[in-house]
Amino acid sequence: MARLVIASNRTAAPGESTAGGLAVALREALTERGGGLWFGWSGETHDSESRGVRLISEGNIDYALADLSEREYEGYYLGYANRSLWPVCHYRIDLARFDDEAFETYAQVNRRFGGLIHGLLRPGDRVWVHDYHFFLLGQELRNAGWRGRIGFFHHIPFPAPEVFTALPQHHRLARGLADFDLLGFQTQRDTRNFTRYMVEHHGAHHLGDGRLAVFDRTIEARAFPIGIDPAEIVAFATSESGRNDADRLSRMLADRALVLGVDRMDYSKGLLQRIQAFGSLLDEHQDLRGHVTFVQIAPPSREGLYAYQELREELDRLSGRINSNYSDLDWTPIRYLARGYPRETLAGLYRKARVGLVTPLYDGMNLVAKEYVAAQDPEDPGVLVLSEFAGAAEQLSAALIVNPYDIPTMAEAIHRGLTMPLEERRERWQELNRAVTENDIARWRRDFLAALDAHPGSEDD
Repeated sequence: MARLVIASNRTAAPGESTAGGLAVALREALTERGGGLWFGWSGETHDSESRGVRLISEGNIDYALADLSEREYEGYYLGYANRSLWPVCHYRIDLARFDDEAFETYAQVNRRFGGLIHGLLRPGDRVWVHDYHFFLLGQELRNAGWRGRIGFFHHIPFPAPEVFTALPQHHRLARGLADFDLLGFQTQRDTRNFTRYMVEHHGAHHLGDGRLAVFDRTIEARAFPIGIDPAEIVAFATSESGRNDADRLSRMLADRALVLGVDRMDYSKGLLQRIQAFGSLLDEHQDLRGHVTFVQIAPPSREGLYAYQELREELDRLSGRINSNYSDLDWTPIRYLARGYPRETLAGLYRKARVGLVTPLYDGMNLVAKEYVAAQDPEDPGVLVLSEFAGAAEQLSAALIVNPYDIPTMAEAIHRGLTMPLEERRERWQELNRAVTENDIARWRRDFLAALDAHPGSEDD
């Protein structure tokens, strides 16, 4: 079996936390292939330019870690990746900054990393590149002389062509993306957007079965919806730690129904809109006052970016206003927690929640939705309220699907979830759980790598 080489912005090198299911899945993909190489940024920055890699081995997996200079971190990571690509891919052109210097730094880092990876490759390797940080990495590997197969998986949304073309450098990005053999996306919608963009703006021709002829190459674009490990989430939810944390919350709730949101603090997650919807719920349903509590867990992220600082301030103001309007001596309607919690704790809270509120304004997949489903008690499951703009909505149609911009309708969906009969809750959960179980993370990685192995587009070195 061909050796697997993974490239991602961050790795899960020995000694580092693997809090996310994706890190575990990629490590298992390497293990299943009999070992391999995982390349990524070390997380360290330096004043001077650092050119090499630090190699660490654990079992049959080698980790290649590269540092960034302060200039690279500002231009490549904070600059182009997170001030340009992230907002545009999430349909927030209004928040995007288009800086030529930041793009050139982004391109330089892709070029440097491509050269470092190429120096570590062996004939016959399969290269699997991850996410928007590395749109140009395939091109740089080709420029360095690599002719083997390269796959790319895009974890966030790929926007409609009318939005993606707002990027002044979209032509250069498209040429870079065409040097991958297989491009994977979270949803059919993302795949259609990418395909339409290539056809309308670069003259790509459909060859059938997701294949496109473009820039004198044949590439393949397909949807590979990412999943979770459901058994792991069930184990977390029913563990002693998970049960204890749920019991602590139960004592705090005093038998009140729980509406729960768990998100990284990001403007794409729809946090303001869901707090507004909960406020609207209390406005319209006086009988619920004092009988339901909304807990929003939102650990800060990218705190160096102004848009995120502003979001946190707005969340503080909005939740404070609703609490001041409705709180009583023994009840606070909204508990907003700007910190992270262990996965066992979160799974225990998912299991306790009568309503799971997953309402991003736009999201690639949103694995919280799937984790919420997996964590439920089959005999007394909660109800998932899910944004139609989350990638998970393509698979989880038995959820209560909402438009996160429609505050009154979202409020009514929360009310419906709180009052839904047990029989309907069980029926919906069974359908949702079947989708989550059948499309787990092991299937995602195996399907992608099988498609990459089968792709005939590039010669192995």
